[in-house]
Amino acid sequence: MKKTGISPLSRVLSALAGIALVISLFVPMWRIELDAPQYPEGLALQIFPHKLGGDVDIINGLNHYIGMQTLHAENFVEFTVLPYIIAAFALAALLAAAIGKRKLLQIVFFAFVIFGVVAMIDFWRWEYDYGHNLDPNAAIIVPGMAYQPPLIGFKQLLNFGAFSIPDTGGWLFIVAGAMLLVAVLKEAGVLNRFLNKKLAGATMLLLLLQSCSSNEPEAIAYNRDNCSHCKMTITDPRFAAEVKTTKGRVYKFDDITCMTAYLREHNEVAFSGLWVSNFNGHQELIDAKTAYYIQDESFNSPMRGNTAAFVSKEAAGAIATKLQAAVTIWDSVSKSE
Repeated sequence: MKKTGISPLSRVLSALAGIALVISLFVPMWRIELDAPQYPEGLALQIFPHKLGGDVDIINGLNHYIGMQTLHAENFVEFTVLPYIIAAFALAALLAAAIGKRKLLQIVFFAFVIFGVVAMIDFWRWEYDYGHNLDPNAAIIVPGMAYQPPLIGFKQLLNFGAFSIPDTGGWLFIVAGAMLLVAVLKEAGVLNRFLNKKLAGATMLLLLLQSCSSNEPEAIAYNRDNCSHCKMTITDPRFAAEVKTTKGRVYKFDDITCMTAYLREHNEVAFSGLWVSNFNGHQELIDAKTAYYIQDESFNSPMRGNTAAFVSKEAAGAIATKLQAAVTIWDSVSKSE
């Protein structure tokens, strides 16, 4: 006789998925963060299942100047139906756990996946309309410019950096889908076969984590890119520097002193990478925290910071001996005015 019931583990996973979806009804699902020099602490638009939150009024004021639509919850039919759809999926997941039928579990999962795809397509459609349907009589018009936020990740929009990512409810939504997927795979016998290949799976996971965690500097376009601190054009590859925020925004500098000054002025921002030019290299950016430094007036750097970086202590020492100067490290350089 063919088995139609599901295991206790799959029941628990389905029940937890239902609970996660219930919680997601009361917390923001998505957030779009905006940062710019005039808003160093950033602005945030939070999207709940039934309303908008965050700095909506400020963002609407900015939108008015560039011809973008102002945001009002009553203009979105999604806010009317979305809470009911999420509640229906939560109830279905809890019923699948209570009844324990494999067929019901599969229906809930595949319907949930289809809904997720449709929801993201609808979100992209809204972002496209929001960023492209501009008022031709706006106070500020940039020919050919569109302001569509990224579906997920970072995008530069004039002087604003836009960062789009799931918020608490969105992550709960993803976790709920993952738990339902594991339950479906377990009942199909796929999970057991997968677990028998632990070594291969662990290797693939390590490679994935390594690729996701890579954080490389962006090439500096010398004689074109401007310093984010002093606004001068970056021309000398021996003294340039660069930082990247955890949101993926990149700031470039023509002098290490400009970078350290910028970091002090924006100490509330989280940075994922700091790089400085290798004085002996050809446009090579190296990790600022592991580099070795010499500070001497003879370097005559662009903004008179007169700080040069080296990839090794030996390389710095060879120059330091000739200049009768000291070799120092990042902690000292970053604190010097």
